[in-house]
Amino acid sequence: MSAETTGSRDFAYWRLRFRAWRHTRPFWAGLLTALGGAPIAYFPYANLKLGHLTLAMATTAGAGSLIIGVLLVTLGLTMWYHQIVRVFAGVASILLALVSIPVSNLGGFVVGFLLALIGGCLALSWAPGTPAGEQPAKHAAGRSPKGPETPEGSAPYGTEPQLGAGPTYSPGPAPWSDDSTNGKVEANGGRNSAG
Repeated sequence: MSAETTGSRDFAYWRLRFRAWRHTRPFWAGLLTALGGAPIAYFPYANLKLGHLTLAMATTAGAGSLIIGVLLVTLGLTMWYHQIVRVFAGVASILLALVSIPVSNLGGFVVGFLLALIGGCLALSWAPGTPAGEQPAKHAAGRSPKGPETPEGSAPYGTEPQLGAGPTYSPGPAPWSDDSTNGKVEANGGRNSAG
């Protein structure tokens, strides 16, 4: 290895890569949703020890709690890796969080319920950003810095168009006009008349 190359990347490189990855997806929504699924799935199967006393939190809906928790973790990962379904994942995580209240010890003692609910709301509100170089800069009046934008073939505002200086527009017949009437309108009722 030479002095110019390093064998591994430094911490700043990986931190910047993670930041770029995180900004292109609903990261916090997926994280909170996945974290919300953990207590919902864990608490019905947990045994709490207080000295020599074992307190079992098992409920009759233990399997339902496990399914809800696993689905919430899966929806959180889906928000990270498939951003296109973020609206579905957000709605599904909100519904699963609400269902977890009666099924799983008040939604994992309200902790899992709140995390999943906030994660679902964040997923619904997240929208992908546009890179700064994609859109031209616009002033407050809606004009670009170069001047007012005009459609191709038309003259800028305040100037007279020159004849023959671009494509011309001829509207042609209207799609609703019928050539058989020769411009006359019949008002005798037609097929929808009541009389």
